[in-house]
Amino acid sequence: MPDTHTPAPRVLWKGAISFGLVHIPVALYSATTDSSIDFDWLDKRTMDPVGYKRINKKTGKEIQREQIVKGIEYEDGQYVVLSDAEIAAAYPKTTQTIEIETFVPADGIPFVYLERPYYVAPINRGAKVYALLRETLQRSGRIGVARVVIQTKQHLAALVPSGAGMVLNLLRWGADIRSWEHLPLPAEGAKQAGLSDNELKMAKQLVEDMSSDWDPNAFKNSFKDEIMKLVDRKVESGQTESVEKPEAMEPSDGGGAKILDLTELLQRSLRKGSSPDKSAAPEKEKPAVPRKRAAAKKTKPATKKPPATKRRAA
Repeated sequence: MPDTHTPAPRVLWKGAISFGLVHIPVALYSATTDSSIDFDWLDKRTMDPVGYKRINKKTGKEIQREQIVKGIEYEDGQYVVLSDAEIAAAYPKTTQTIEIETFVPADGIPFVYLERPYYVAPINRGAKVYALLRETLQRSGRIGVARVVIQTKQHLAALVPSGAGMVLNLLRWGADIRSWEHLPLPAEGAKQAGLSDNELKMAKQLVEDMSSDWDPNAFKNSFKDEIMKLVDRKVESGQTESVEKPEAMEPSDGGGAKILDLTELLQRSLRKGSSPDKSAAPEKEKPAVPRKRAAAKKTKPATKKPPATKRRAA
């Protein structure tokens, strides 16, 4: 008899939430799925999968992997070449820790900073302290701002309580958000924008007439629906091809984390103040927390003035 049970969600990352001297062992699970249409490239002669080639943009010829180096353009046409060893040395250390640095109001982070959500669930008997943090965030109207390293890449993230769980939403760095200072926006304020009271009244009424509760299932991807209908018709008429795909590699899970007595850790964290001394914790519980970004040069948050030069990887 076939197994009709829904497969368990795959763990993407294991580690711990850390604030003060408290560690909460958790696992990350993907909170999204890609529902867009993915067109694979196939060789029409053999129906073999076709991948991307390493092409020299000037000569148009394919080159070998060992002939490729990485560079940063610091001026137009001028590059600094970095070796693999130099790049590896700049990577942040993998600590398997979601290190909370501060708590901010729940509505304090603009939507433009939100990038990618992950579900956070407790593991290794961490349910009680997980629930404590979730309830505390909900009652205080706060969310945690943290740093986390996932697959050698450092991220800024927001830890947000949501119903029975918590969501870790990766954030864009301040330097990655463009200023809208030079956009052709109307003046701020109704009078400054030339709006009349009657126009505002009618617009408000229209918004109220069109208002409803949020229901994500009410919105469909019409392009995907039409393409899948076409696919179904071709399957029914026998217009299919057999393609042998290479096997995908499964990423390995990270390590776990242990917790100490919750009450003791909370008391010690409060005694240490807002900047607890991590050395007070037992050596086995003390994580190596990245305090600096991978790049040697600090990047300032986005300002109204764009940077003088634009750097991009070759």
